[in-house]
Amino acid sequence: MSQSDEELDRLEEILSALPPDDFPMSLSELDGYVTGLLCCPELVPPSEWLSQVWSETGEAEFQDLSTAETTISAVMAHYNAVALQITTTLGIEPIYEVDTNSDETLWEPWVDGFTRAMRVRPKAWESLLEKADEETQSSLVFLMALQDIYEGSSTFTEEEIDEIDLQAPDLIVGCVATILLASRPELFMAADNLDHAPIRAKQPGRNDPCPCGSGRKYKHCCGRT
Repeated sequence: MSQSDEELDRLEEILSALPPDDFPMSLSELDGYVTGLLCCPELVPPSEWLSQVWSETGEAEFQDLSTAETTISAVMAHYNAVALQITTTLGIEPIYEVDTNSDETLWEPWVDGFTRAMRVRPKAWESLLEKADEETQSSLVFLMALQDIYEGSSTFTEEEIDEIDLQAPDLIVGCVATILLASRPELFMAADNLDHAPIRAKQPGRNDPCPCGSGRKYKHCCGRT
């Protein structure tokens, strides 16, 4: 269902090799971006969003045709993997970055990617915000508030931001599940018709300590299987 660590590492290498002056997306930002696209109430074809992955301007500067094909194929494979994750579990497993010095979970790039996806179809998201129930509205507002924190334009106090920073990684998962219920209700109706509806379980992140107690990161331990 989900991609292997090898596939994700390869995707990260491909993104990192893109011209840095074009500000291509990181793996975490891409993960948030495709999640936002898949949560959108309207289907967004790749022709509308794909070029933003490797350049803020949408201009492509690939070394050659082979590099272009490899990049597009890897990005679409991740898009399809996230789509499968959403349709089979009705939830997500965000790929967050981790500060190598402090081991702090960095949710900011993921949220930046998600909100960039919202800007691809702003009217669809505005309509959802207007018509949604209070819980969905709160979830959308919270994600936008996280983006404000990331951009340094938040009106929260430093103490409040510190508290939000600690809770954000887990809260994001719940917010997206709530948004999906409002934006893609057909997924939940399909699940209700199954003999055994999918269970939304929070699994360890790739860089989280492995729950087996080995002391190693999940991706280097049980997550390798």
